[in-house]
Amino acid sequence: MFVPVKTKDGQPLMPLHAARARKLIKRGEATPYWNNGIYCIRLNKEPSDRDTQAIAVGVDPGSKKEGFTVKSEAYTYLNVQADAHNKVGKKVEKRRELRRGRRSRKCPNRKNRTNRLANKVRMPAGTRARWDWKLRILDWLSKLFPITDVCVEDIKARTIERAKKWNTTFSPLEVGKEWFYAEIGKRWQLLTLQGWETKEIRDRLGLKKSSKKLSETFEAHCVDSWCLAYHAVKGDGVVDNREMFFISPIRIVRRQLHRQNPQKGASVRGMVARLTMELLRTRSSIISNTD
Repeated sequence: MFVPVKTKDGQPLMPLHAARARKLIKRGEATPYWNNGIYCIRLNKEPSDRDTQAIAVGVDPGSKKEGFTVKSEAYTYLNVQADAHNKVGKKVEKRRELRRGRRSRKCPNRKNRTNRLANKVRMPAGTRARWDWKLRILDWLSKLFPITDVCVEDIKARTIERAKKWNTTFSPLEVGKEWFYAEIGKRWQLLTLQGWETKEIRDRLGLKKSSKKLSETFEAHCVDSWCLAYHAVKGDGVVDNREMFFISPIRIVRRQLHRQNPQKGASVRGMVARLTMELLRTRSSIISNTD
């Protein structure tokens, strides 16, 4: 087990072994804290050396589950299996249906505005959420480890000759990957591998991949992310850490328009009135029974 280390000014250093981290905490030279479920330490004095080694993150994208591995040449520090952010597209579609229904209803509502996104090149909301979720995970990992390289398994969708619309919007994982690669290139060194290249590395190292994509095992997705990180920093080719950390995006609800349809008497004022009447009836029945 290795513990992420930060300096007093927030710079991530090379992780320490758990036993050494305990000694630093016991001597008062470090302070422990938690970062989104990861146990870390913060040094209380200036470190003797700020030099770091190359640390790579392997990213295995998926439609339901995704794998991330933080690895150096000698050690595997963290394996993460994340749930994909794949609910936004359907929510946007449902919100559009309910919004159009409200406009045709006989009630006070705002007038329809012109389409401000017409004739503009943009990424669909569901696709942007998918790739932005991966980028947020990488940003979170970069606050724990001094990441230098990011190796991503490049996704290729089947293309059709002279079918521009099909070729650009076929797969939600295909669309937007160029934006994702550009954002990675601004922060770290980007490496990409094809799926067959990842399989060659896996076969050469004698690793097996599970066919159960939704299982919470190392062989489901993290085995590929480990191979991708291994390709970036090399090493002895032995998986020294199969422990996994599971994360899932928080479903933040800003408005309830996409969750419920309008119903008679379902306003907030009506609900409060009904609850108040029920409480009054309950109180009166308790008093009568006591008398």
